[in-house]
Amino acid sequence: MPQTLTSTSMFNTSGFSHQLHPTKENEHERLIFQDGNLISASLEALIQHLIPTVDYYPEKAYIFTFLLSSRLFIEPHELLSKVCHMCIEQQSLDEPVLDKARIKKFGPKIMQLLTEWTETFPSDFRDERMIGYLKDMIHRIAPCDESYWKTMNQLLQTLNQKLATLNQDEENTVKVNASVSDKLVIIKTKPPSIQRDVLSICNDPYTLAQQLTHIELSCFSDQKKTDNLEAYVKWFNRLCYLVATEICMPAKKKHRAQVIEFFIDVARECFNIGNFNSLMAIISGMNMSPVSRLKKTWGKVKTAKFFILEHQMDPTGNFYNYRTALRGAAHRSLTAHSNREKIVIPFFSLLIKDIYFLNEGCANRLPNGHVNFEKFLELAKQVGEFMMWKQVTCPFEDDQNIIHYLHTAPVFSEDGLYLASYESESPENQLEKDRWKTLRSTLLGKT
Repeated sequence: MPQTLTSTSMFNTSGFSHQLHPTKENEHERLIFQDGNLISASLEALIQHLIPTVDYYPEKAYIFTFLLSSRLFIEPHELLSKVCHMCIEQQSLDEPVLDKARIKKFGPKIMQLLTEWTETFPSDFRDERMIGYLKDMIHRIAPCDESYWKTMNQLLQTLNQKLATLNQDEENTVKVNASVSDKLVIIKTKPPSIQRDVLSICNDPYTLAQQLTHIELSCFSDQKKTDNLEAYVKWFNRLCYLVATEICMPAKKKHRAQVIEFFIDVARECFNIGNFNSLMAIISGMNMSPVSRLKKTWGKVKTAKFFILEHQMDPTGNFYNYRTALRGAAHRSLTAHSNREKIVIPFFSLLIKDIYFLNEGCANRLPNGHVNFEKFLELAKQVGEFMMWKQVTCPFEDDQNIIHYLHTAPVFSEDGLYLASYESESPENQLEKDRWKTLRSTLLGKT
């Protein structure tokens, strides 16, 4: 995978490391540095800073940060068009006779830039104009070195494979069926011999945590697309409701307590793996009101482990405990020797919230019209880290029977959960009694 995404090689502790070629330093004071870090510049200066020359190549941190943030100001195809046009002008690539010695020094650098772009943001090249600009640039330098033809073919072949993989991943993105029936009687009246629940599918917490991790990693496909973001949020909500449904469904108190303890153990295994998204979904499901009100059931549960997990995901202090655990998992991932230790699946909704508030809380441009590059450096750190995490191949063997159940098992809506909860443990006050009566009438047709 592209080294561009390795955060340790991209960023130093203070941000973008200041290593510039002498001819690029001032550029008519359009590049502004503070404590050695690039903090702002005009858009044109940033584009110029991206372009390699015979003796200059931009840092990987800069390439990633600018390619990520530039799309807020200019479409990718327009940016590549400008880059190619400026390269043609600066290297005199439109002249009848080329300076072969010069082009042989420049060629590998522009090829490297194009390669990093296709590796890091392959979806940009779904636009045929991008492919056209790429081919045109290579055609201009290829007469100086025949090896560029081979390099171009390899680059395009790799790009096509990446795009095919992206398309396949998007087709396989979890599609949650929101139209599951709320008719409690459909589930409650099934004969025990054919009624399926999670424990009949998988009674080992570690195995279920592994399969949840499979699903989470498969959801990481191409989160730039809004429909995939929505599908991931739907998956989180589905898991919450599935946990609550599995707890509220058993008729016997002992069985409900057994399911609660099972999910506590699954949540603990998710924490150990580094799957914080499933961990939060399970805790959220167990904290839903229809579940938390089952006092007699909870009275039979050993809750010490649950309270420890709740403490880890406590929202107090802007999720301070979770963020500490996430940093620990991220450090483990950087020093890992196996894919098992590389797994980091963040609490996705909080990650999106962080990125949203960082984006909305800071201006894209400064009062002087410069691009606020300092803001985009911070965004690039967060997005780059996430992109690195989602490249991890799941090390666990998949169990399609379990994964199919997690995707397709019927779940109750909120009303269905309340009704199941009241059927399991009777209402305690008049408000609950009135709601129970209404739900029985609405969902079951009973009075």
